[in-house]
Amino acid sequence: MSSPPKTYLDLIKACDNFPYIDISQTPYAESPDPVFYQLLLPNDPRPHGFLHPSVVVKMPWTPSFSITHQDTRPRTVQVLDTSDGADPSSSCNAAFLELIDKAFSFRTFASLTRRRPTEEYRVMGAKYYPPVRMKRAAAPLFGIACRGAHMTVYTRTASEEEEEEEGKLKIWVPRRSAHLHTYPGKLDSTIAGGIRADESPFECIVHEADEEASLPESLVRQRARPCGAITYVCTSDAGSGLEDGLMASGILYLYDMEVDHTVVPKPRDEEVQEFYLLDVQQIKEAMLRGEFKPNCASVMIDFFIRHGIITEDNEPDYLDIITRLHRTLPVPTTPGV
Repeated sequence: MSSPPKTYLDLIKACDNFPYIDISQTPYAESPDPVFYQLLLPNDPRPHGFLHPSVVVKMPWTPSFSITHQDTRPRTVQVLDTSDGADPSSSCNAAFLELIDKAFSFRTFASLTRRRPTEEYRVMGAKYYPPVRMKRAAAPLFGIACRGAHMTVYTRTASEEEEEEEGKLKIWVPRRSAHLHTYPGKLDSTIAGGIRADESPFECIVHEADEEASLPESLVRQRARPCGAITYVCTSDAGSGLEDGLMASGILYLYDMEVDHTVVPKPRDEEVQEFYLLDVQQIKEAMLRGEFKPNCASVMIDFFIRHGIITEDNEPDYLDIITRLHRTLPVPTTPGV
């Protein structure tokens, strides 16, 4: 078992833990094995994902994909355009759907065996319309960038004993249910969810707030405020519920919502065990005990920076933290040219 983080920067590194190398040019150059495979879409030289060699070996490939193997660099997984340019987006979508359904039927990967994948993510940066889609459960296998939306819900107390600003500010923090496959029992962002292929980050927050915390749509639409995004690249581990060693790029769109004491989040679905109203010091201590889900610790640190709790004056790693919270991703996030 790894030792608990000792600093905020340790927490960031636990989330953004993939080596800082130019994987798009020389995948995993620090080690001769594994060399990740680039995921290529039709008529686009940019890699949209990176597949671990073990995934390539076990994947039940269909004729819609062409694989280059050991003797070439870079190694690639090329999605073929069976439409001959007429509709590459639909061609890609059909290819991914057929392949993922086949992998599910064969019970090839642990992440696909729990239930048939239904929810879809968008392949960011794909230059086709309609968007190229991929089943959410399979996205980490292909190493595409996954979008999420996180909202921190907080309140301010008026207690005479809490004169310091940090004492006045309290945050609603949920504990993940013990039965979840990913990071069971860990502390989480107040509201969080993956962004579906056909929705915006804000619409994700609206429906997740209702499903996870019983917060009414009208309240969220009125009070939630967008406040940026963080990015990271991580390697999957045992807590992620995925095969070990996968490379995953993450994009989290962030929202804040200040509420008064009458607003109390309540679990509605089975993903949240309970909510706690914690002050800043309690959250600091919980993070440094390793109680938070890794990317949610990064979200909380970004909140602390934006609200003046972590500053250049009190944090020696201030600039390193800010830089690591906004990592340049190895896959495109816009269609480009």
